[in-house]
Amino acid sequence: MNQTKKLVTAAICLALCMVLPFLTGNIPQIGSMLCPMHIPVLLCGFLCGPFYGAVVGAAAPLLRFALFGMPPILPNGVAMCFELAVYGLVSGWLYHILLRKKVNGNLSVYAALVTAMVTGRIAWGIVRVILSGAGGYAFTWQAFMAGAFLNAIPGIIVQIILIPVIVLALKKAVPQIEPECSL
Repeated sequence: MNQTKKLVTAAICLALCMVLPFLTGNIPQIGSMLCPMHIPVLLCGFLCGPFYGAVVGAAAPLLRFALFGMPPILPNGVAMCFELAVYGLVSGWLYHILLRKKVNGNLSVYAALVTAMVTGRIAWGIVRVILSGAGGYAFTWQAFMAGAFLNAIPGIIVQIILIPVIVLALKKAVPQIEPECSL
């Protein structure tokens, strides 16, 4: 995929990050359960590669806060910047590596997706711990598990079902969408 197509695709993914949270009615509790901004960032990593995925992931929460005041910038927005940047980076990078090693297309999508989801949530937790220390409040293991996994189960299920279907359908329809690994 050439740079212009990657840039346009990344811009579409960023635009989706702005629009999809409106489907949850901007209600933070529902948004944190369904994780609507995560889907376009993961897709951007798969379709455009790790660089564009990371940039869209880092920019999306900041831009959405600047335009719409959501998510609250501290601590959620900042932590989401890191989480989503890791999502885009890892999904694009690992997917590319697995494709180069000729790993089955379905397996490579699922492996990259699950790895990106876990590492992104770990990044979110690390940033929340750092911000809690700076802000003088506690961020416990229970808060991490609830915020990263338990409360997000509906979103995790949606991502595990939806992302591979979209990536594999696009790969079948447009075989040249496989990203180059340009960091």
